[in-house]
Amino acid sequence: MKNILIFGDSLTAGYGLPAAQAYPSLIQEQLRQEGYADYKVLNGGLSGDTTAGGVHRIERWLHEPIDIFILALGANDGLRGIAARETSQNLQAILDKVLHKNPEAKVILSGMEIPDIVPGRYAAEFRKLFRELALKNNIHFIPFLLEGVAGNRLLNLPDGVHPNAEGQKLLAQHTWNKLKELL
Repeated sequence: MKNILIFGDSLTAGYGLPAAQAYPSLIQEQLRQEGYADYKVLNGGLSGDTTAGGVHRIERWLHEPIDIFILALGANDGLRGIAARETSQNLQAILDKVLHKNPEAKVILSGMEIPDIVPGRYAAEFRKLFRELALKNNIHFIPFLLEGVAGNRLLNLPDGVHPNAEGQKLLAQHTWNKLKELL
């Protein structure tokens, strides 16, 4: 079996939904349907996690080989207004740990965005950090994991923040479009 680790926060964990409706489970099903039965998707999502938490938490996932690593952290950093530089350094530390242990792993970075209504330069800096990190590390990149989902009441739970089952399908589609290039 080849392992695909999707490491993220509540978006990955499928907050408020049965595990089978979270996008990592949908990716697993897509792999099965497409004939990639030798891939196992590991859901490394933890609700509320920040990139700082992820730096410490990633160690627990490195006990088995990772063939494809999908890094989907950062949304909570943005919501909390954590400095873009700190978020970038934490994401880099996670990438370094994974690639040190799994040097042949293929990597996808799932980008996050803060709405432009946030005052000041923070939204632009936050958006830019993901693009710069992907370029610096020469890794595959999903510009905005929540594209088409963020702000759409029909695709989110009543809290307006977490994708519902239909929204999770779009997260899976965005991820699959990049993942299929690596299989």
